[in-house]
Amino acid sequence: MSPIGTRGGANFPVGVPHVYNSAFRRSAVLLATAALLGAAGPAYATTGGDSTGEESDGRGSARATVLRTSLDVGLLNRTVQLPLELTLNEVNAPETEGTADRTALSASLEGVDGGRPFEVLRADVASATATATDDGTEAEVSLAEARLHVPGLPLLSVVELEAITARAVCATGAAPVAEANLGASLTVLGKEVTLSTGGSTVVDVPGVGSVELDLSATETTSTTAAASALDLRIAVNPLKLNVAEVEGRVTLAEVSCTTPDGSGTGGEEEPEPEPERPEEPAEEEQPAPSGPSTQTGEQTEVDQGTGPDLAATGGDSSTPYLAGSAIALLGGGGILLVARRRALAAAAARRTTEG
Repeated sequence: MSPIGTRGGANFPVGVPHVYNSAFRRSAVLLATAALLGAAGPAYATTGGDSTGEESDGRGSARATVLRTSLDVGLLNRTVQLPLELTLNEVNAPETEGTADRTALSASLEGVDGGRPFEVLRADVASATATATDDGTEAEVSLAEARLHVPGLPLLSVVELEAITARAVCATGAAPVAEANLGASLTVLGKEVTLSTGGSTVVDVPGVGSVELDLSATETTSTTAAASALDLRIAVNPLKLNVAEVEGRVTLAEVSCTTPDGSGTGGEEEPEPEPERPEEPAEEEQPAPSGPSTQTGEQTEVDQGTGPDLAATGGDSSTPYLAGSAIALLGGGGILLVARRRALAAAAARRTTEG
């Protein structure tokens, strides 16, 4: 092997330096490990939001939705499974402080009706409003003259209703309120149903399917309120032909809110001004004594690093350097004078000797 690759009887690859210092090697390993750890991104645990849309900054929140579906559509004896997840006019506050609202009147799906849009909901009025201010939060939904359809029943409405409303109010300093109102009656799978004040109602239509209705559900706590005017659990299989089976849940007029806790930016109270303190009279400066004196009483410490660097003569911090320069100049001049005198004396001695 070439002597370039040999050092101290040991062979090393050409161009690769050998590190003798073990402490240096340990430092290099630690630096490389730190670089790898620094390159790895931080890991965070994720949690799902609850139905109230509660904000972590204390400002409170409000949410309103006209329609929410979570259905499973099975086509051709369930050889094809299509999840049907759909919302209409869902609004949240505060994304910015104030009011958010939507008023779209229909919701459609693509790809479940021979490539044509399938209309799930059509209404004459469908509005959702969510408001968040310093005084509280509020969510409200209104739905009127609405018809709900699912795949497999294009001509028969699952539900037809005249008017429903839902409202949730979370005012600062008051108990949250939730309410939901339905009309006198509605039609389910072609059958007119008389509504009660609350609870569940089951409508079963042979050859079509069944629908279970939860009416005017409300829930409140000390800081939250939630309501839904109509919650449907649907199981539809027309003529039991297994051509289009639909199962799942549909919610109409859903609202929720949380009360601001006052810790957000909008609810902070201004601090009370501190009482003014009377100004103390400034102490009169005493002239410095001209001679040595003995101090009596309390001594005051003086910060030597913060005051001006002034001596008693009025000089500043450069005075010692100037003095040193002057001394050096005087010394140099004296040496030059002595040298010149010696040179003159030597010249005079030579002239005397020659004469």
